Amino acid sequence: MNEMTGDDRRLPPGLADVARVEFDYDDGNGIDFEPYDTFSSAEETTDRLRQWTGNPELDGDAYRLFGQDGTGGLAALWYGRSGRPLAEQPVVFMSSEGECGVVAGNLSDFLWMLADGYGPLEAVLFGVDASRPDAALTALAERHATTPRRPAHAIIAEARAEFPTFAEDIAALCR
Repeated sequence: MNEMTGDDRRLPPGLADVARVEFDYDDGNGIDFEPYDTFSSAEETTDRLRQWTGNPELDGDAYRLFGQDGTGGLAALWYGRSGRPLAEQPVVFMSSEGECGVVAGNLSDFLWMLADGYGPLEAVLFGVDASRPDAALTALAERHATTPRRPAHAIIAEARAEFPTFAEDIAALCR
C-alpha cells in the first residue's frame, strides 16, 4: 500500500462543489455520475472494495470514494503517488461490471474532464470523442483547477501513460 498524507476524509473544495451539481445523464448523452457529498467512511470503502474484488484481505486505505455511476460503479481518488496531497492523487473508476481504469492524473484534471463533458464511467467504458463542453462545469473547473485546460481525451491519455498497470494491478487483487 502507498503511504498517505493523513486520513483526511473532507472533500477538497473542487469536489465539494462537484457534489452540489446535478448530473443529467439524458439517455446516454450526458455524464452518468452521482457525486457524494462526503467521502465514504473507511469501513464502507473497505467493504465496497472487498465486494468489488472478492478479496476479504483488502482494506480501503489507499482510496477515497467520492461518487458512483447509476449502476454502482465507484469513482475514487487513489493514493497512487506516495507522500503527495490528496488533490494531487489520480482519479480512478471501478465499474459495476468489473472494468476499471485511471481517468485523470489528479483532481484538477478531473474537473477539466467533467467540464469537457465526460465522467469516470464514460472514460473507462466508452472512451471519449469530441468535446461536449458544459458551461457550469467549466466555470467550476475555472474556479478550482490548478492545471491547464485540456480536452478529456488528452487528460485520460496522460493519466494512463503515468499509471499503465492500474487495471492489471487491481485485477491481481481479485479473487
